[in-house]
Amino acid sequence: MSVRIIVGLLGGAVAIALLALFADNYLLRLATTFAMYSALALSWNLIGGYGGYPSFATAAFFGLGAYGTAVAQTSGLPLPLAWAAGSAVCAAFAALLGLAILHLRGHYFAIASLVVADVLREVTNSWTALTGGGMGLNLPLVGGSVEAQAQFYFWVMTALALGAVGITLAVDRSRLGVALRCIAQNEDAAQMIGVDTRRAKVEAFILSGMLAGAAGGVYASWVTYIDPTDVYDVSLSVKPILMALLGGAGTVLGPLVGALVFLGLEELLWRNLLSFHAGLLGLLVVALVLFLPDGPKSIPWRGLVGLQRAKKGGR
Repeated sequence: MSVRIIVGLLGGAVAIALLALFADNYLLRLATTFAMYSALALSWNLIGGYGGYPSFATAAFFGLGAYGTAVAQTSGLPLPLAWAAGSAVCAAFAALLGLAILHLRGHYFAIASLVVADVLREVTNSWTALTGGGMGLNLPLVGGSVEAQAQFYFWVMTALALGAVGITLAVDRSRLGVALRCIAQNEDAAQMIGVDTRRAKVEAFILSGMLAGAAGGVYASWVTYIDPTDVYDVSLSVKPILMALLGGAGTVLGPLVGALVFLGLEELLWRNLLSFHAGLLGLLVVALVLFLPDGPKSIPWRGLVGLQRAKKGGR
């Protein structure tokens, strides 16, 4: 593990501890949202950043995890087991979905993954006896004061985000990470040198679906009410891509940086531009893909430093 990653994780741990001790409910909500965004960005990063497959299935996994957890929790299953059940359902669904669509590439795969959330939304709306249909589901509250509940979900979502960092770090250092990088560079060449590309893609898709589903499950318990329109929102597929691209896709800590930047933009700017929110998301995706495909690494820092020195020398 590099020194930068160690320092970053230690700094994050200190910040988390200080937030838990001194933050008010508003800051805890922001911190919990940041942890959820981080988990979603890291989940997409496994298949999109490392594997180079433009997945738009994050919303499908998030919503399925939310409803899987909600159904389990309202059926009387303890909270940790309900979260585990929602994640397991998403992992199994991701395995089946991956086997079905991961033979597609490029925009064909992107379109196939995009429609999954719409299909699940229609199934959820129709299966009224289990999901409540369009009326949604109410989840039981966790005991304790409002402050205690805010701290509890902050810790749970933060633990999930740290778990996502651990999984990403393990993939980054493993044979799976090497295989995914080969696939992203040239899948045909990877097959020729003996990489089991199908297995690598499905494994990454399973991990991605499991993490997104876990985030959806914790989110459902946190807000205590979900409906199909909320948890299958297409923006939940677009935002993780933006966050990963902002910080640097295919890296361990890049999605965390991107999640922090995105949350700041969302909180300070886009709340006041609700009617243009979707348009801004689309424009930002296009801009990042065209001008910053590798996140901050795409910026010619050395050239900018040299230019600045030349300007100073010319004065």
